[in-house]
Amino acid sequence: MSNWDDLQHLGRQLATAVLGQDELIEGILLGLLADGHLLVEGLPGLAKTRAIKSLSHYLDASFSRLQFTPDLLPSDITGAEQYYGELGHGGLRFRQSPIFANLVLADEINRAPAKVQAALLEAMEERQVTVAGERHPLPEVFLVMATQNPIEHEGTYTLPEAQLDRFLLHLKVDYPDAAAEQAMLRLVREERYRAKSDRTEPAKLAKSVLLEARQEIGQIHVSDSIERYILDLVRATRHPERYDAALARQIEWGISPRGSLGLEQVARAKAWLRGGDFVTPDDVRAVALRVLRHRLGLSYEAQAKGVNADDILNRLLQLVAVA
Repeated sequence: MSNWDDLQHLGRQLATAVLGQDELIEGILLGLLADGHLLVEGLPGLAKTRAIKSLSHYLDASFSRLQFTPDLLPSDITGAEQYYGELGHGGLRFRQSPIFANLVLADEINRAPAKVQAALLEAMEERQVTVAGERHPLPEVFLVMATQNPIEHEGTYTLPEAQLDRFLLHLKVDYPDAAAEQAMLRLVREERYRAKSDRTEPAKLAKSVLLEARQEIGQIHVSDSIERYILDLVRATRHPERYDAALARQIEWGISPRGSLGLEQVARAKAWLRGGDFVTPDDVRAVALRVLRHRLGLSYEAQAKGVNADDILNRLLQLVAVA
């Protein structure tokens, strides 16, 4: 089978374990293929944790979980040097933290204070941590999936804009439909009461397949007109008055060049997933909200009127023409 076939099979495996969340599954695959981190927002119980754990079940990758709480320390993220003594001799050794894994679940990320967010920022951006002046590289396949609850604000901290910008995708998870939820009841019941002797371990996808797929995505063609379309979309958030006076009052600040880079990379991954060898305007539009929604600064007027980033981006997608 080709790398494309293997990744499609991985998506189908995830779909059998996480029911009714097709957009979440696609978002995870896009994050893996585009080599970026995910911020997942949704109510409790919508399979956010199950999705990333299921991914580690089907991908030959290590998995760890960081439960973010207000008393978390930066060393809990980065690891720390500890003194080890033996037979009168001792010294400092570096103790790795759970961040040294291929798949890291940062659960309820907005419950940790700013100094912890800063420690995570280096790991996400630089793919390394620095402890006592020494750099420790993270694995080549490294994906942080951070979750946050959209309705509960007690004991939470707002994520800094610099941290938000490091997430490649911001995924929103909603309730499954009735048929998917009924199938979920049966699936969980079967898993709960199935004898251990009847459980079989699936064949896991090798990390080398993912790395080769990333190389193939780098060969996906992006035309000059698609590049200009991506740039026009992003630059429209910086100069919205050129398109709509109402939008200009609703945007406090526009999207940085990192948004342009992310949109192009995820559009490539989207094109590759659908089996294409070039990026189309539909590929760009299909991923635009997920790549850009968390990078846009809303004005007080927009927040007061209940206008969100998706509303503004959808309006810009209507107004900005393909070059």
